[in-house]
Amino acid sequence: MTPFGEKLRTLRKQRGLSLKQMAADLHLSSAYLSALEHGHRGRPSPGLVMQIIGYFNVIWDDAEEIKELARLSHPKVTLDTAGLSPAATLLANRLAADIGDLSEEHLRALLDLLDSH
Repeated sequence: MTPFGEKLRTLRKQRGLSLKQMAADLHLSSAYLSALEHGHRGRPSPGLVMQIIGYFNVIWDDAEEIKELARLSHPKVTLDTAGLSPAATLLANRLAADIGDLSEEHLRALLDLLDSH
C-alpha cells in the first residue's frame, strides 16, 4: 500500500463509503480504485488527486498533505545515482535489496533521519 492509498482508504472508511460507491461517484472502476488504494497502480494524476480532494471536501493543509502523499506514492521507484558518490549508489542499491526486510520501526527511523537533514 502506498501512503496515498492508505490515506484514501482512511478517508473513505471514515465517511462510511464503500469502494464501489466511491468509484461510481468519481466515475472510476472499482478495480482501479482498489488498485490505487493497494499500491498496485502508479501515482494518481494531479487531476484525479484534485477530484478526490474535492470529493472529500478537504481544504488547506489537509489538501496539501494529500497532494504530497500522491507525489510520494509511486510504487516502483527508479533512482539515478550517476554523478553521486559511491556511498549514494551503495545506499540506493542496499535499500532496493533490503527494504522488504526492514521493520516498520527501522523504516520510521530512516524517514526521521531524512526529515531531520
